[in-house]
Amino acid sequence: MADFILASVAIFLVGAALLHVITIVIVSGRLIRSTRPQANTKATEGVSLLRPVCGLDHELEATLRSSFRLTYEPYEIIFCVASPEDAALPLLRKLIDEYPDIDAKLLIGDERISGNPKLNNLVKGWAAAQYDWIVMTDSNVLLPQDYMETLLSRWDAQTGLVSSPPVGIGPDGLWGALECAFLNTYQARWQLVADQLGFGFAQGKTLFWRRDILESGGGLAALGQDMAEDVASTKLVRRAGLKVRVAKRPFVQPIGRRRLQDVWQRQLRWSRVRRLGFLPIFLPELFSGGAAPLIAALILMWQGALPPACVLAIGLLWYGAEFVFAWLARWPHAPRDILAWGLRDLMIPALWIAGWASNDFAWRGNDMTADEAGDK
Repeated sequence: MADFILASVAIFLVGAALLHVITIVIVSGRLIRSTRPQANTKATEGVSLLRPVCGLDHELEATLRSSFRLTYEPYEIIFCVASPEDAALPLLRKLIDEYPDIDAKLLIGDERISGNPKLNNLVKGWAAAQYDWIVMTDSNVLLPQDYMETLLSRWDAQTGLVSSPPVGIGPDGLWGALECAFLNTYQARWQLVADQLGFGFAQGKTLFWRRDILESGGGLAALGQDMAEDVASTKLVRRAGLKVRVAKRPFVQPIGRRRLQDVWQRQLRWSRVRRLGFLPIFLPELFSGGAAPLIAALILMWQGALPPACVLAIGLLWYGAEFVFAWLARWPHAPRDILAWGLRDLMIPALWIAGWASNDFAWRGNDMTADEAGDK
């Protein structure tokens, strides 16, 4: 029995290391091969860009200003704000005044169609959109000039939605680096691998729809039927017999300074969203970081089946591969980030366990339950 257990531990260790390296190779190749789409200067179909805004996020002026610098034509920008007292309103009005040649408007108000505050904020923008291509993009995403072209380049006859995970840039301090450690070489990697294998799923930072597809599935209100709009979006598209595609290269989000408590709460919220939305995918997450394989290596060393030098080599292989990946992708990869990767992997089992403890979470000061959805 002891030999069987040791053999199982060894198989798990080898399998986890191979999977780690293989996924890194797959995504690195995807990012290296990705090319910038040609600017669409002869477009005949316009795109409506909906940006929900709530409060003053880090680098908000830069992320919102990027909305006005897109090369695609024609497009419109619709900023959606729920409260007339929102602190971001003066900035939004200033930016709209600075770019009088850009078709941009600001809509204020809140219509409750679900328990999801972001959807309630967006519904007025969806109704006001003049085009049939509509992209809902969080206010803290920094848009490249070819944002629309990048999304459209992923659309084909089998596509029902194009999405993208965020990639963190500009972390300030260890906890900002920890946020990037979760977003970049961990969560974005797995989402890009899934898309590469034909099993793409949505992430709420960017949701690029054709109007008829969402409305035939129940409209924005249907996206409030799950704990998060990206889970509901993925299910709606798959029910229609279509696929969710993911942008070849993820879009970036400035991170800045974070608190450990904020990182924990955000990751805990996402953990519970995944458990309630896609349980079969959530279950193996306990073993998805570096903690479980390294514990397996230590067990083998303790039993005399693996020399200490091999344990060190496994650790160097694991985080060395991640370092090369971040370097190739041009994502944060300083010594502080390596430390953050280790902290992230220690947190993954704790988050997995805590994800089972409750269906509740907090979003921007709002206490939510499994019957309500929150912003990503």
